[in-house]
Amino acid sequence: MAAEHFDVLIVGAGISGIGSAYHLQDQCPDKRYVILEAKDTFGGTWVTHRYPGVRSDSDLYTFGYRFKPWVGAPIASGAEILHYMGEVIEENGIGAHIRYGHRITACSWSGQDNLWTVTARRGSDGETVEFTTRFLWMCQGYYDHENPYIPDWKGLSDYKGQFVHAQQWDPSTTVAGRRVLVIGSGATAATVVPAFCEAGANVTMLQRSPTYFFCHPNQNELADRLRQIGIDEPTVHRVVRAQIMHDQNLMNRRCVEEPDVVFEELKALVRAYAGEDFQFEPHFTPRYRPWQQRLAFCPDGDLFRHAAAGHVRVVTDTIDRFTEKGVRTVSGEEIEADLVVACTGFRLSVMGDIPFTVDGHRVDWHEAINYRGMMFTGVPNLVWVMGYFRASWTLRVDMLGDFVCHLLRHMDELGAQKIEVTLRPEDEGMALYPWIEADNFNPGYLMRGIDLMPRRGDKPEWRHNQDYWRERLEIPQIDLDGPEFLYDDHRAVTPSREAAE
Repeated sequence: MAAEHFDVLIVGAGISGIGSAYHLQDQCPDKRYVILEAKDTFGGTWVTHRYPGVRSDSDLYTFGYRFKPWVGAPIASGAEILHYMGEVIEENGIGAHIRYGHRITACSWSGQDNLWTVTARRGSDGETVEFTTRFLWMCQGYYDHENPYIPDWKGLSDYKGQFVHAQQWDPSTTVAGRRVLVIGSGATAATVVPAFCEAGANVTMLQRSPTYFFCHPNQNELADRLRQIGIDEPTVHRVVRAQIMHDQNLMNRRCVEEPDVVFEELKALVRAYAGEDFQFEPHFTPRYRPWQQRLAFCPDGDLFRHAAAGHVRVVTDTIDRFTEKGVRTVSGEEIEADLVVACTGFRLSVMGDIPFTVDGHRVDWHEAINYRGMMFTGVPNLVWVMGYFRASWTLRVDMLGDFVCHLLRHMDELGAQKIEVTLRPEDEGMALYPWIEADNFNPGYLMRGIDLMPRRGDKPEWRHNQDYWRERLEIPQIDLDGPEFLYDDHRAVTPSREAAE
């Protein structure tokens, strides 16, 4: 079967892929594109995560797209987010471009043809199909949806109860009246624990160390007031989005500049729900600093309300081993459980773990140097959407949508078939480091997989700085004729640049 050809091939029909498709057809309507999705439906994370209470840990005014107003509570359920994405697909005719059930098995670049060949297995019979494209837009996310991270716990096979990772939760599972042990303390644990409590389970949460949470009513007063006085939804969305981003920027700066003050303020927000006598030692005082991991939203303080009411017992300890009846901690306590739910994070997946080759040579992503966290030395005609950890992921989807469309139009203006980033003369001898500094952002999944990630340089262009408030000014101002860009293996020389030189 002959390969189908498209100007742009988008990998993944999750929150990144759908947003990118919107921007492509809106800003580059002449480009013929396709989205390849391994699953049989859209949604990505919001399809694979089916555990009780699954919800966003970012507000939907910034996690939602800038072009599609969000109407509803700031923190939304997985089902509500899928409904929102479905509306985007239907309203913009994106569904006709999605090929479901296509699992990509290889991507290979030919410098002779200036084309990517994408090989995929299609459908239940695994038929091999091929596509060619000028440009690859990688929107498949950053973790393995099928194989979650489970630590190598001793004695796990000895446990006689039911064990499941939250990422592999079966919604038909019942918890009422059962002893449920939740292992973990991050956003997933903070979601399932209240849901289990409300479902009538006897819950224990076992954590190595606590997490910071921002407790707040699941409503936005500014949005409610603007609607009350009759402001239209696009304006509400734009204004509330701007206000939230302003507040988040201030919070991020304060987390670095006055972390102890911020922690006291976070405690006060917790006590508004859990009571003035709520004790933070030893179970709710994190070991890390507030800026080093994501500050998750805890709507209506639900986790802390249940802890204060005695609906969940919190144990801060490490696991020595599993036993037949449950878990024994290093301190010697045995926690018996009918059901153990691991909320231990996920495995990092770089480019979907798809094998890549460039002119027959295997791409080792750790040997590549990343350009602003989206392009990579030695890999042409490709952009990777890697969002933000401290701000909403989707903010970068919108931003890179603008960048890619600008880049594609610029290539057309130059008549170029190939775009690649390369170190500039002033970058010669530049020091290279891991993707991100451990004291900057250090969640377990990233630290476990840091050697799989591309490297960063010691200059701002050669890293993903995780700073939306800086990038929103810098990325739109990127000079596409700058010396870091090669078009058809040559640096661009425009008439204005030539005259200046």
